[in-house]
Amino acid sequence: MKTAIVHYWLVNMRGGEKMLEALLEVYPQADIYTHVYDPKAVSPLINSRRVYTSRINKLPFAKKLYQKYMPLMPGALNDFDLQNYDLVISSEAGPAKGVTPNVDAYHICYCHSPMRYLWDMYHEYFKDSGFITRFFMKRMIPRLRLWDVSSANLVDRFITNSHYVAKRIRRYYNRDAEVVYGPADIEKFLPLERKPEDFYLFFGQLVGYKRADIAIEACVQSGRKLVVAGAGKKEIRRYEKSGLVRFLGRVKDEEKEDLFSRARALLFPGIEDLGLVPIEANAAGCPVIAYRKGGVLDTVKENVTGLFFDEQNPASLAKAIERFETMEDAFGNREAFTAHVKQFSREAFKERISRIIGERKRV
Repeated sequence: MKTAIVHYWLVNMRGGEKMLEALLEVYPQADIYTHVYDPKAVSPLINSRRVYTSRINKLPFAKKLYQKYMPLMPGALNDFDLQNYDLVISSEAGPAKGVTPNVDAYHICYCHSPMRYLWDMYHEYFKDSGFITRFFMKRMIPRLRLWDVSSANLVDRFITNSHYVAKRIRRYYNRDAEVVYGPADIEKFLPLERKPEDFYLFFGQLVGYKRADIAIEACVQSGRKLVVAGAGKKEIRRYEKSGLVRFLGRVKDEEKEDLFSRARALLFPGIEDLGLVPIEANAAGCPVIAYRKGGVLDTVKENVTGLFFDEQNPASLAKAIERFETMEDAFGNREAFTAHVKQFSREAFKERISRIIGERKRV
């Protein structure tokens, strides 16, 4: 089949772009369509394919300000002529699924997440925006929501990364979605030797929804050491004065592996659609203590590769840490960790996505 993959934008290498790489391995002749393309920011594999861009790519500073142009992206999808393709795979976290394939084509949408700023995180984005942005949000969001829902009708089948996102797809689009995990690069973490030291780890950008503040306050209030790896929010560094919290900023891959091998456990107090970090930590044999909501319900196996806490606050996390320390030895079965994370591997993703697309049915 002649295949087109429509990816929202190509300006970095995160989870969505890792999934795109895996799709390109399954469909080596596929062409790529995207709103904004920065060849310097993506992998050689992506750069080796034909990449077509929409009019957004020509706008001023598009490679940096692409999110500011998001309201223009639904209309810009009309720039893509997909009439000669038999299979269209849209990779959606920004506008991508609203393309128009030919009437006989099969359109799969891998929805990483319904656009959060339109739906469940609208009020958080609105609160954190300036006056001008709020002015336009009030006027544009209702129309963008209508477009987002109506464009779901152009999709033959939805696939997503977790049961948490599948519920949101059902809520917003009234469509079922097949869950296909990953792909996560677990292989580089599996050989790591565990040598736990006396500290806990928070890993991720210091942005609001990841709730680093909960991990920090839980450790400071209970007198435990915490290492924070991630860039952002300089004001949160005031906790360094406690002597219990150490901020590393952005770390390299080899430092990440070292932290996973030495931390007693990864603290994960935020809500993610899937969350690759808990998978990588588990692949390294590092237990995860996570808030019981979101993608971690798929990625962390309770009492085998980690524990959950039930209220998104420092006190609830601190109690979970205490519980973890009473049963820490129970998380020493490395084989159980390995068996669990294999379902999130790149090869498992490719096998399952090939099977589902091969079924060629509407859901």
